Amino acid sequence: MAYQKKASLLGDKRTFELAAQIKKYTLRDVGFTESHGGKFVLERSLDPNSPFNAALKFKMTISAELKTFKMAVTAANGLKEVNLFKENDAAARIEQLDYLLAVLVKRQILTQVV
Repeated sequence: MAYQKKASLLGDKRTFELAAQIKKYTLRDVGFTESHGGKFVLERSLDPNSPFNAALKFKMTISAELKTFKMAVTAANGLKEVNLFKENDAAARIEQLDYLLAVLVKRQILTQVV
């Protein structure tokens, strides 16, 4: 998955873009970590009742310039993108995802386009 100005999750009808007023300190406050190359990375479990290594994850990476990003819901190992919206009994995970995305919008990291 390549870095883009706009992105959506597999199976989700919503599209997001980075907010114009995004700040590095806000990314750190929300839980992003900075890689050696300067990219900002966020990984969160979508199942609060399961250990982090055994649950589906929301992953988001923002380029060092804060201009492009990518995001995905992945399998527990983080390698395979998963369509959360086709999963059985996904209501709790979708609720957790919606909460994470709402926090990112509220903190002016993302803006919902569609």
